[in-house]
Amino acid sequence: MKNLLFQNGDILPSIGLGTYLSKKNEVYDAVLEAIRIGYRHIDCAYIYGNEKEIGLALQKAFKLGLVKREELFLTSKLWNSDHVPERVEVAILKSLRDLQLDYLDLYLIHWPVAFKAGHEQAKDASDLLSPDEMPVSATWKGMEKVKNAGLAKHIGVSNFNIPKLQRLMDEAEIKPEVNQIELHPYFQQNELVEFCQMNQILLTAYSPLGSRHLVHSEAGITSEKHVLEIAEKHSSSPAQVLLAWGMQRGTAVIPKSVNLGRIQENFEALNTILDVDDINIINTLERNMRVAKGLYIVLPRGCYTYENIWNE
Repeated sequence: MKNLLFQNGDILPSIGLGTYLSKKNEVYDAVLEAIRIGYRHIDCAYIYGNEKEIGLALQKAFKLGLVKREELFLTSKLWNSDHVPERVEVAILKSLRDLQLDYLDLYLIHWPVAFKAGHEQAKDASDLLSPDEMPVSATWKGMEKVKNAGLAKHIGVSNFNIPKLQRLMDEAEIKPEVNQIELHPYFQQNELVEFCQMNQILLTAYSPLGSRHLVHSEAGITSEKHVLEIAEKHSSSPAQVLLAWGMQRGTAVIPKSVNLGRIQENFEALNTILDVDDINIINTLERNMRVAKGLYIVLPRGCYTYENIWNE
């Protein structure tokens, strides 16, 4: 399996199973089958609402002898309502209980925005905490604490741009080790990718095939003429080509699926090796098409705007 390496030598498997929007009655089988197939990287988050079911699947996999705990790389994420520093440990312990684990391999700040404690979803501006009221640097102190306590082997962020990363790096004792961001051929974020790689921040690409409406649709990346031609050339599926592109640019990819056939198909992207011409062709597909816009955070009279989330 292709891998990325942390600075201490720990391994981040280049392909993982995403669990966003995976229903409780489907994610158990998806995780168990993924482990059987060979996945060793499972991406979770508190807000996905399915960590208990994932925990049951993990315990079943351990009991069956499919895998040992130390052979898995498991990620979870701190939700917006737990940014107050003393809430970070409470939140990670909740995820650990649900996942039935003693530690996480990676814990991420899910978004660079904060809600008031107890407001899992912000309904209006009064539910928000501004960056001045709850700076990311303060939340990061809580993240550093859980790493130092051994609750997470590595810590990082998600949905952070260059200015936010730079400010955090300037103030942090432990710099972020991973940035999980939207990356696919329609939204390549080359400047951000280069910045992270220059600063030894590993990258995980969510929505590596685009999104639900960009996958397996006439308007989607998997239907692009050039992608179809490259897939035929390599006797691969279009999805495998896109995942191989993501891995070959040095990022980990976490395609989400509960379809057992697609889970297998996605994993076999490890066998697709693109050449320079293939990569150059896929690079021309850039459309600056962000799918995960974070508009649920942009509320009337609120402190967050599309501009200050993504560009400031």
